[in-house]
Amino acid sequence: MKFLLRALVSILLLAAVLVGGLLAYLTFGEYRPDDVMPVQILQQQRSIADPNQELAITTFNIGYAALEKDADFFMDGGTMSRGLSKGRVEKNLESIIQLLQSLDSDFYLLQEVDEPSSRSYNINERERIARGLPGYASSYGINYQAAWVPLPLTRPMGKVLSGIQTLSRFSVREATRYSLASETSWPVRLGHLKRCMLETRIPVSNGRELVIAHIHLSAFDAGGRLRNEQLAFLEDYARREVEKGNYVILGGDWNHLLAANPQEVRARFSAIWPDWLQLLPEDFLAEFIWAYDEEIPSVRNLDAPYDPQQTFTCTIDGFLVSPNVEIVEVHGHHLGFQWSDHNPVTLRFVLQDDQLSEELEGDAEGDVEGTKNATE
Repeated sequence: MKFLLRALVSILLLAAVLVGGLLAYLTFGEYRPDDVMPVQILQQQRSIADPNQELAITTFNIGYAALEKDADFFMDGGTMSRGLSKGRVEKNLESIIQLLQSLDSDFYLLQEVDEPSSRSYNINERERIARGLPGYASSYGINYQAAWVPLPLTRPMGKVLSGIQTLSRFSVREATRYSLASETSWPVRLGHLKRCMLETRIPVSNGRELVIAHIHLSAFDAGGRLRNEQLAFLEDYARREVEKGNYVILGGDWNHLLAANPQEVRARFSAIWPDWLQLLPEDFLAEFIWAYDEEIPSVRNLDAPYDPQQTFTCTIDGFLVSPNVEIVEVHGHHLGFQWSDHNPVTLRFVLQDDQLSEELEGDAEGDVEGTKNATE
């Protein structure tokens, strides 16, 4: 009996030392980004965007090329945290790069892009995507860096280094990472994302700037407190940029339902409504214009592998644009969630040149006045 008690005490002490050691390791290595940080621009381009020309931007949460149609995720009620195999992740990533090349958009907003991480078998996805699109300037904002995520216990997620990547066919004046509200309680925050907005400023030939605010808002946020703070930041930010006369596009993974009648959708699917999915405030940036495709779902739930007949799907990926950005077309690409738990969404748009219009109107008024004076 004494031997068993000693053995039990020894096991408990060892477990305490291991857990304490892990917490200390994670705490001292915690990613603590500044509120505002400049971001390096790689593969800089020279072309300058023009107003009144049709442009295209695509957003795609690639699910670290591991959340394919045969995968689930432990936070959604499944069991998995890593890709099915390195070969599958490699194949998924290559297919995603080929898709981006074929879409030929001027800008790409990509979420859940890993640098070497356990869950994606230490493949540098950011680097491979940039290499596959050499005609695009690339910027990257880290939003998830953890030395080790110990969940799920049967097969931990492990080391994570991930972020959001913006690619631009046009010259980028500067790129900046802005921290958004994130989990603050210790020790939970050690394994959570540090959310951010990645700003890309694109010079336009009329002297203005196209400001792309790339986002991936919080999920698994009980009560929506963090998301409300994130949305409040975005409101203030977007309105300040519009006051400067700039063109503004907020795009990415909103983790909120994008629908013309969100309450109706929620009532219809109340029995299977996932906990992570929330509704946007009705008055959020009301002067801006939404661009999303409600007919093509952009995300699926990850409680089980994808089943077209059973899996809950909806739209949470899209864009919100300032009034001086004209929406030409927006459409989702239904890929059957082959390589990710998301489908990409493409917006075609035009930057309206109000300054040019005012000059033309002024010239026309001057011509009329000149003709009147000549007649008199």
